Amino acid sequence: MKIAVVGTGYVGLVAGACLAETGNDVACADIDEGKIQRLNAGRIPIYEPGLEPMVERNLHEGRLSFTTDVAAAARDAEVIFIAVGTPPGEDGSADLKHVLAVADTIGRNMPHDAPEKIVITKSTVPVGTAARVREAIGRHTSRPFHVCSNPEFLKEGAALQDFMKPDRVVVGVDSDHARQRLAELYAPFVRTGNPILFMDIASAEITKYAANAMLATRISFMNTVAQLCEAVGADVGLVRQGIGTDERIGPGFLFAGIGYGGSCFPKDVKALVHTLTACGVDPAILEGVEKVNAAQKRVLLQRVTEHFGEDLSGRTFAVWGLSFKPETDDMREAPSLEVVRGLVQRGATVRAHDPEARDEAARHFADLVAEGSLALCEHNYDCLEGADALLVLTEWLAYRNPDFDRIRESLAEPVILDGRNLWDPARMAELGFEYVSIGRAPARAPAAAVAGVAAA
Repeated sequence: MKIAVVGTGYVGLVAGACLAETGNDVACADIDEGKIQRLNAGRIPIYEPGLEPMVERNLHEGRLSFTTDVAAAARDAEVIFIAVGTPPGEDGSADLKHVLAVADTIGRNMPHDAPEKIVITKSTVPVGTAARVREAIGRHTSRPFHVCSNPEFLKEGAALQDFMKPDRVVVGVDSDHARQRLAELYAPFVRTGNPILFMDIASAEITKYAANAMLATRISFMNTVAQLCEAVGADVGLVRQGIGTDERIGPGFLFAGIGYGGSCFPKDVKALVHTLTACGVDPAILEGVEKVNAAQKRVLLQRVTEHFGEDLSGRTFAVWGLSFKPETDDMREAPSLEVVRGLVQRGATVRAHDPEARDEAARHFADLVAEGSLALCEHNYDCLEGADALLVLTEWLAYRNPDFDRIRESLAEPVILDGRNLWDPARMAELGFEYVSIGRAPARAPAAAVAGVAAA
C-alpha cells in the first residue's frame, strides 16, 4: 500500500519504519526541515534499539522516504496516519491543534481521481477526536473518505518488538472498506494468532487512555503498598510475589520505585482526568494516582535529607540513571528531573551518568551544567570518587552487577540510595554498605563487618 505517516516523532517514526519493513511504500512527513534532512541522512533523533538499522535498510531499498511536503504525501497515499503530538494543556486536556491542522491539509489535498482514502488517528487523542477530524477534512472535499482510530501501545525501549509482534492491534472503524484494508495492512504483524480487535471508534479512542491509566494505577498502587511495608517492616518485593502470582493480577507493573514518567503515562492520565470531569464522571481514583506519583518522585530526595540534613552545601552526590526508564534516552517527566534539581537547590553538587540520555540531560539541565553544579560523566564509575552517596534512579542493565568493592572504595561514605530496588538489602549490608531502597527495611552493615571491610 502507499502510506503517509504525518509526524516523525516517536510513534510516527517507529510506525513508518515498521510498515515499510513489511513491504509498503511509506512516506513520513514532518514540517521540521532539519529533522527531515537528518532522517534522510540516516540519523535518528531518538534512541530506540534496532530502529536506526531498520530505517537505514528501508531508505536504501526505497520503501521509506522522508519529506517536508505534507500535502504531497497526503495526496499520494491511500492510507494516512496522523501521528503528531498532542501535548497537555494547562488543564490537562490534550491539545489537538496539530491533529486538526493535518486533517485540514488532508481535506485540501484530496484528488478527484484518487481511491477512497483512509485517515487514521495514531496519535493519542481523547474520545470524539475522530469526529472532529472527519469534520475538518469534510469541509474541503466531497470525495468519500474514512476516518479510523488505531491507538499505539509501544513501550519505549521495546517499540519495534511491540509493533512487529503486537499482543493485539486495536482498530476503531465505521465502514467495511476501512475494516478490510486495515486487516490486510496488519495481517503480517498478527500471523502468530494475536488478534486485531475491530471496534467502534469511540471505544478504540478510550482504550488507549484506559490502558495507560490502568498501568499507571498499578505503579502508584504498589508505591502506596511500599509505604505501608516500610511503616510496618515488611518487604514490598515479597508482597509483589504474593499478589503477582495471582493470575487475575499478574506480575507486570507491580514494581515499587520512585514513580513513573515518560511521554505517555503522565500526559494520558491527565487527559483522562479532564475527559472524565467533562463528562461528569468523578476522576478521584486517577487524581489519587497522580498525587501518589508526584510524591513518589520526591521520596529519594527525602531520604537524602533524612540522612545528611536539609542543607547539603559542600556535599557531592553520584547519580546513576537519568532517563525515565531503561532502553530509552527519554527524560520527559523523569524522576531524575526532580531529584537532581532538588539536590542542587539544597546546595549539593551532582555527578550523573546515563548510558543513553547524556545529550538529553545536557538539554534539560543546561543551566546546572553551565553553573558547574552538575557534571555529566562518560562512565558510571566516574561519578563516584569522593561522593557522599550514590543514588540509583534508572534500572539500566549495566548497573545491575557492578563492582561493589570499587563503589565502596570510591565513595566518601558507603551509602547507596536505590530508587529501583536493584540489589538485595542483606547482601549490601554484608558488603559494608548502608543501603536504602523502596518498600524494604534499610540495611546497615554490622560494625564488625564494616571493620572487616576497612581492614581488607
